[in-house]
Amino acid sequence: MTTSTLFLFILPLFSSLAVSIGFSSSGANGGDKNPFTPKAYALRYWDKAIQNTLPKPSFLTFKASPLTAIHYNNIDYFLGAQRRKKIAGFKEYGVNTTFKDYNKDGVSFSGYTNATTSSAHISGSLAKKWVEPGKFFRESMLKEGTIMPMPDIKDKMPKRSFLPRSVLTKLPFSTSELKRIFKASDESSMDKMIKDSMGECTRAPSAGETKRCVGSVEDMIDFATSVLGRDITVRSTENVKGSKKNVMVSKVKGINGGKVTKSVSCHQSLFPYLLYYCHSVPKVRVYEADLLDPNTKAKINHGVAICHLDTTAWSPTHGAFMALGSGPGKIEVCHWIFENDMTWTIAN
Repeated sequence: MTTSTLFLFILPLFSSLAVSIGFSSSGANGGDKNPFTPKAYALRYWDKAIQNTLPKPSFLTFKASPLTAIHYNNIDYFLGAQRRKKIAGFKEYGVNTTFKDYNKDGVSFSGYTNATTSSAHISGSLAKKWVEPGKFFRESMLKEGTIMPMPDIKDKMPKRSFLPRSVLTKLPFSTSELKRIFKASDESSMDKMIKDSMGECTRAPSAGETKRCVGSVEDMIDFATSVLGRDITVRSTENVKGSKKNVMVSKVKGINGGKVTKSVSCHQSLFPYLLYYCHSVPKVRVYEADLLDPNTKAKINHGVAICHLDTTAWSPTHGAFMALGSGPGKIEVCHWIFENDMTWTIAN
């Protein structure tokens, strides 16, 4: 059996084991004490690719694989773990945790493309019931003193880690091959998971969009730097406090001085290993804002929001227009960056 065949054979066990084993001790900037882990390699890659000394965000670096080369090359280790844990086909995902179900709670990016159905066919009052309050909002809401609903920004996905890049490069990135590797029968939840995510990854970009699906920290860095240059940083909302409640906007800071800028936003995909759909769309502004409890005025969160100024290519049935009562190209649309999603910008 060749090395590449071994990788394919052990892969279905990888993500669950990565979570169960845990991460190495790390410092404030995400440093790893073991220099031979994929995580340590990713951190060194970061230092080489990104030209600034800003702190490395733990919400991203902790997603790097916690395993050493010994672990993911040792077939006996994985087979033993399979017998002990009885892992079979990612059953922990469950039949209700499909990509479609997740997008009901997260910010869907598939709605950027045009659709033939007119929003006029949908009752405005009924449409608003489909979209969680606060999921989309206008840029004018991002000012000190505004009280607004915060949607549920909690990550609904199963916890997974990136694959080591050395493993990822050996995997075929096609629906049929991945179905074979993960033994996904037709019409199963695994089949739907792979097809939905691969469909997003392989579809043609919408007008002005640059996109790429990434399965490692290094690949994400490569894509972000290819769009934004090497003096960049990545942001995400600090925590999930305020979810499904009203929050008060306090101090607001516009990235790049509040001017129109470029960004690369990365959204999790429901996939057997950690996969992100990263894309850059034209004409955005990115903001950071302290969020307070409206009653006590205590700071509870530090949110990151992105405002899309050009919505001309979005579907008329996009949830943002259903909630805000407008249509493509007529208004800007803002949303918070949800837990474990992120947006890259130039360093500020």
